[in-house]
Amino acid sequence: MGAKADFTVTVSKKEVVAAVLPLQEHWLPLSNLDLLLPPVDVGVFFCYKKQEALGDSMSFGSMARVLKKAMAQALVSYYAFAGEVVPNTVGEPELVCNNRGVDFVEAYADVELQNLDLHNPDESIEGKLVPKKKHGVLSVQATELRCGGLVVACTFDHRIADAYSANMFLVSWAEIARSKSISAVPSFRRSLLNPRRPGCIDPSLDHMYMPISSLPPPKEHHQTTDHFISRIYYITSEQLNDLQSLACSNGYKRTKLESFSAFLWKMVALLAAKDNFEITKMGIVVDGRVRLGERDKDREILMSSYFGNVLSIPFGGQRVNELIEKPLSWVANQVHDFLDQAVTKEHFLGLIDWVEAHRPEPALAKIYSNGSDDGPAFVVSSGQRFPVSKVDFGWGCPVFGSYHFPWGGDAGYVMPMPSPARKGDWVVYMHLFKRQLELIESEASNVFRPLTFDYLDSLAPIS
Repeated sequence: MGAKADFTVTVSKKEVVAAVLPLQEHWLPLSNLDLLLPPVDVGVFFCYKKQEALGDSMSFGSMARVLKKAMAQALVSYYAFAGEVVPNTVGEPELVCNNRGVDFVEAYADVELQNLDLHNPDESIEGKLVPKKKHGVLSVQATELRCGGLVVACTFDHRIADAYSANMFLVSWAEIARSKSISAVPSFRRSLLNPRRPGCIDPSLDHMYMPISSLPPPKEHHQTTDHFISRIYYITSEQLNDLQSLACSNGYKRTKLESFSAFLWKMVALLAAKDNFEITKMGIVVDGRVRLGERDKDREILMSSYFGNVLSIPFGGQRVNELIEKPLSWVANQVHDFLDQAVTKEHFLGLIDWVEAHRPEPALAKIYSNGSDDGPAFVVSSGQRFPVSKVDFGWGCPVFGSYHFPWGGDAGYVMPMPSPARKGDWVVYMHLFKRQLELIESEASNVFRPLTFDYLDSLAPIS
């Protein structure tokens, strides 16, 4: 394999792709759960090898045309991605569905796919292959590589879509490109997330969320020399099974996500102790679609295709010395306990009511703006539904795909996703402090292995 090389990206074409059918302009209000999101953009990218079997019939120009034609058709159903976010009369964001369209960039990168340093997306992906969104809700970049490979990347406004919604769109876009009918038609029925009258708010929600007027003033980070960086690792299924075995005790079964999160919390605590912090916090993103559909078959079906944000971020805080000294099973129990409060229908209904009670003032998950000087915080968001093997536009499945989300909060962000190379393995995107990742690489190199093309190439792809 060649050495990792710096490279330049040259933009060859910019255009706006709008829905192929005219759309009656209308306003779509954001739901109460959308309103909990700050104005941040999410990136996602897919890497494709050149398909020798397709010959010259699949040039970069023809692939770009396939992508744009399918995008124009997908935007008919996914019209929210072709709109614009604007403030309403009370200052809240709203979506104007005006078919403004999606900025679509075509580019060339003078690098071979195998020489892309995927372990370090700050150098290889950020600002090069994932577009900066300047207008609208969604931006797309298709980049031809020197070897004939291709990178397709998107950046979207998190206030309009969570990862579940984006995944639906990506699969539909690929299905249309392959001349298939789409398997999921999105629903924008905001009434599914209407507040109750009267509302019913559990006091625990004041622990998890806060109006932005209550945010503490920004504080100097304990380590002024430290800063957030992004890295991508892989974890083998054997290591995940080992972590899960260690996390289960006394007959209590813990999920792989709980076990992985507990292990990572212990790692973060090691550095927190060196920095003389007493507390460290961890949150886990919970999707509420299944919960809100409980005991109501019709609502369950509607929620399964709901496009928007249906997320909550419960978190826990623990003493650093306990996280270090106690066994993994104890830490996993703490994770399970704070998750338990948010995996209910009542939690999400209450959260919708909580937002209603505070409108129009914006609010945030407390852990996003940790703001406290009592210790580091990070959030784990499961990307196990990431449909990397389904994002096939007609020239084969991606050899690799990942979310890319340096989200700008005070807390770190970690997303484990299924590996496209080996069933049961995980690919893990990590946006943490540099010193935290250095410690993880030194203390847990047997678990967190830098993602390389050697790993992606050495294993048979998942069918």
